[in-house]
Amino acid sequence: MRNHRPGLLAAAGLATALVLAPLTAHSALAAPAAAAEPAATAPATIAPHDAGDGTAAGAVEWFKAKQGDSSYENYCEKAVENAWGVTGVWPSAIDHWNGAVNAGKAHTDGSTPPAGAFVYWNTNQYGHVGIADGNGGFYSSSIDGAIGHADDPSYFVNYLGWSDPQVPA
Repeated sequence: MRNHRPGLLAAAGLATALVLAPLTAHSALAAPAAAAEPAATAPATIAPHDAGDGTAAGAVEWFKAKQGDSSYENYCEKAVENAWGVTGVWPSAIDHWNGAVNAGKAHTDGSTPPAGAFVYWNTNQYGHVGIADGNGGFYSSSIDGAIGHADDPSYFVNYLGWSDPQVPA
């Protein structure tokens, strides 16, 4: 009589391999996905004045929604750009400020910036930037270690001024 153990071990090994196979192997064996149905309506779009929609109100709302978020620490320029719905426009806040100066859009007269305007400080070689709330305060990263609100530009040292509320260019 033959010994059937080697066959049983081989079968057990195959069963173990199938159980432990990654999910990608399972999905490769799955039935093809159903064809996507044609879109009956236009894709959802950002409504005016939604966070990150390219408006001043949207930029302020973006910051309000992210208060307490520490993921933008040391990325103030990225935060203000994201609030306006873009990214990668300026390499730093001080470059953004210098661009505003060169474009004639910088205000150094001590006036209150309108909501959504960029407010700038010369804090280090990269500078710092936030978004004006329209009431003399601003939203920014680095307020107690996260995105927050301050009532006055003197929260940071060396306030430079502000530039027009618009999508960064």
